[in-house]
Amino acid sequence: MDIGITIAAILTLAIYSFLYKDNPFYKTAEHILLGVSVGYFVVITITNTLIPKLFIPIFIEGKLIYIIPGVLGLMMFLRFHRRSAQFSRIPLSIIIGVGAGAAIPAYMQAQLLAQIKATMLPLTNLSNIIIIAAVLTVLVFFYFSREHKGVMGFGAKAGIYFLMLFFGSTFGYTVMARVSLLIGRMQFLLHNWLGLIN
Repeated sequence: MDIGITIAAILTLAIYSFLYKDNPFYKTAEHILLGVSVGYFVVITITNTLIPKLFIPIFIEGKLIYIIPGVLGLMMFLRFHRRSAQFSRIPLSIIIGVGAGAAIPAYMQAQLLAQIKATMLPLTNLSNIIIIAAVLTVLVFFYFSREHKGVMGFGAKAGIYFLMLFFGSTFGYTVMARVSLLIGRMQFLLHNWLGLIN
């Protein structure tokens, strides 16, 4: 029997022991998972980011401009020094500003404008009519400037039903994704580890 598969199976059972109650087996497996994940990402960061994008450009290619992001990156660690902690806000503010500047237009294009475009459909088939009705009634539900009475009340009520359908389907999708993960783990335990199923 493969020792790697046995260790993975034992750690899987230790994680699933949390279904009974919080216990030392679960805590041990949790700490191993976190420790291995942090170690893995530190190595990946060093080999895929620091060496090719900082050390090689500075020390081999002689691009001294790369010292600036290197210093800014080191300034992030000043948060751990009480008297110098305020200087860690400088690189953090640059990251947040650049991130927001890059993310907001991308979000507008990918989410808002794409959804508006997807709603502008011809009324040629039942699916398009249902989509447009759902969008309009949900917008009516979230329109709070007028009391929901009469036609507004009917639209708001229909919007609630469409929202309930959406949340129900999203929850069902989430549950099915978790069940799929459970099936994968059970196949691993029963087939790869114990060899009970083919």
